[in-house]
Amino acid sequence: MEENELDSMCGISDDEMTNLFIQSVKIETEISKIKGTPITRYDAEKKSVYFEYPDGHIEYAKEA
Repeated sequence: MEENELDSMCGISDDEMTNLFIQSVKIETEISKIKGTPITRYDAEKKSVYFEYPDGHIEYAKEA
């Protein structure tokens, strides 16, 4: 695997950085569920943003 300048400066590979990012998103999702706040998601099929609430209901965002 080729290293870019940022990798050589920080000592973190692209794969490690991707894994850390995925883990941080999972942690933030769990924190939101515990706090009772909605999680923002994207519906690729409808090409629209929606909010998923801890109780399971979904509300699509209104376009501005």
